[in-house]
Amino acid sequence: MTTRHSAGPLRRLVVLRHAKSAWPIGVDDHDRPLGPRGLRDAPVVGRALAEADCLPDLVLCSTAERARRTWELASAEWGTPPRVRHEPRLYGADVPELLAVVGEVPAGVGTLLLVGHNPGLEELVLELAGDALGDALDDVRTKFPTSAIAVLAWHGDSWRDLAPGTALLTGMTVPRGTAPR
Repeated sequence: MTTRHSAGPLRRLVVLRHAKSAWPIGVDDHDRPLGPRGLRDAPVVGRALAEADCLPDLVLCSTAERARRTWELASAEWGTPPRVRHEPRLYGADVPELLAVVGEVPAGVGTLLLVGHNPGLEELVLELAGDALGDALDDVRTKFPTSAIAVLAWHGDSWRDLAPGTALLTGMTVPRGTAPR
């Protein structure tokens, strides 16, 4: 069950794992590009976020090439993309590091989008979700694949108030594009 530690406005944390990457020989992990499936899926992610009314006020995106490109392709599906901050601390981050970065977000941000990597993002969702709608929590526990989107809702005056077990996982989806014919 979700524990409310403080009252405050409803906030949403949208967690997006980057789209499927390629593994070119001799390319550093940080510089790996999106693969063909990732290039197809990333725009679909943008459309899915718009259709779910999950457009963020601020985006924190890993500096890794595959995360940056996922963000570029997803946000190209919107009329006016929100502010984005490319955050090097998101690359390879664990839950405490992710929460530290989120805790620095200005209080005026109602919906925050994190674009990053596993296992940190999956662990973050599982740590924050005190409860979930439908099978969303089981879905995340089963697999949080590339292009997965999880939406967590919670009440708080500050992003520093976001703590383990305080959020409701309202949904988890994995948008997929189709191969050209």
